[in-house]
Amino acid sequence: MLNNKMSKSRRTYIITLKILMALATVFTCAIVIFLIVYVMVKGIPNISWEMLTTKPSYLSDRIGILPDILNTLYIVIATLAIVLPLGIGAAIYLTEYAANKKIVGIIEYAAETLSAIPSIIYGLVGMLFFCQFLNLQTSILAGALTLVIMNLPTIMRTTQESLKTVPQSYREGAFGLGAGKWRVIRTVVLPGCMDGVITGCILSVGRILGESAALLFTAGFAHALNGFFDGLGSAGATLTVALYVYAKEQGEFGVAFAIAAILMIMSIIINLSATLVEKYFNRRNKI
Repeated sequence: MLNNKMSKSRRTYIITLKILMALATVFTCAIVIFLIVYVMVKGIPNISWEMLTTKPSYLSDRIGILPDILNTLYIVIATLAIVLPLGIGAAIYLTEYAANKKIVGIIEYAAETLSAIPSIIYGLVGMLFFCQFLNLQTSILAGALTLVIMNLPTIMRTTQESLKTVPQSYREGAFGLGAGKWRVIRTVVLPGCMDGVITGCILSVGRILGESAALLFTAGFAHALNGFFDGLGSAGATLTVALYVYAKEQGEFGVAFAIAAILMIMSIIINLSATLVEKYFNRRNKI
């Protein structure tokens, strides 16, 4: 009799938990779907070819976001060009070469701490160090260097975890064949964890696209149309900063929703790309 009561109580407990988890799942999906649909409905009707291919003209009240799109592209390229070698190189050294595990643990803890710092603090430090101390002024390059510091812990920790997934027997087998340390890393370890490395890079691009607070301090909010090298030394607004300026400073909520829809589409593409890359490498590793 007691066992029957306990089994009934346990079944009730399990059913209750399943219902709560299902409700949480439905609620989370509903929020995501609502945000996507709301932004798309508000933003897509305001997107036009003229907006995407021209720069703003205050004389004719023309609104164009081509400079903002290019500035976003410039800052993504500049940030990745610096952060990828640094992050992946640091991860390889800490995982494969570093002998003092206590120092490795301290560095990993510091990286995790840096990941939790609010972006506005990075912006303040970037403004004081890159813009003023290094005399880079308010520029795309200063914003890119600030984003390098922000994304370096993410790239490093993601690459570290990917390197740790490669079985130790692969390394031992390569060493047994007479390969050197760097050759083993280059030909055995890195190809075996490339899916995690690429996924971390793609997700870092998403974080770069979505950053605004740090760039307000470092990259500025100019809507000037420049080439790549000229743009690096000039102030420029990315899409997220332009969204803030149009919504908060100018009250152009239609343009703000249009930019939000473009950013939403980019985020969806980036996440889908990360998923497809991971599946591709998983299939290739199984073959």
